[in-house]
Amino acid sequence: MKDFDYQQLDEIIHSRIRLAIMTLLVSVEQAEFTFIRDKINTTDGNLSVHMRKLEESGYIKTQKRFVDRKPMTSFSITRKGHGAFEKYIEQLEKMIKE
Repeated sequence: MKDFDYQQLDEIIHSRIRLAIMTLLVSVEQAEFTFIRDKINTTDGNLSVHMRKLEESGYIKTQKRFVDRKPMTSFSITRKGHGAFEKYIEQLEKMIKE
């Protein structure tokens, strides 16, 4: 049996919350902040920190707008994010098979 090459896993995605965010966003066109927060059961502050890290990595993009004078923030996964997520899943599958 080979040693797992865990260092090949994307450090940005390999966080429970960021993995949950990416898993959610890969399955939808876009999602609002509160929807993501409620689905993954985290706090506003914690989610904000992780979203910022994903955005800085170019894995997600943010859209801010006003609806009935209320600020709404929604997120979507980028092409780069899709690629990184697919690679992450491939690496996990490879580790499982070894």
